[in-house]
Amino acid sequence: MSSVNTLGSTIDELTSIIAERANADSDKSYTAKLLQGDLDYLLKKIGEEATEVVMAAKDIDGGASNDQLRYEVVDLLYHLLVACERLGVSPDDLVAEIRGRF
Repeated sequence: MSSVNTLGSTIDELTSIIAERANADSDKSYTAKLLQGDLDYLLKKIGEEATEVVMAAKDIDGGASNDQLRYEVVDLLYHLLVACERLGVSPDDLVAEIRGRF
């Protein structure tokens, strides 16, 4: 693990782990199951996680702590990165898209 724990380095590490799991046993790895299994299942998970982000944000607006929002955002980010890996969108592609919007 990198000694510098920035968001970028952490996402880099996570995307590497996701890529490594592409050929893992899907009975033993949730990530492998998402990468190898039914695409609709993965897409539904993204929809669920996005909804949970919205609900957590609404709770904060109602006075709750932001703990649940952080948790749900990370779940959504993970599932999005898995989808990108599965569908051939590289981390470099994402960086180029973000930088193109600056």
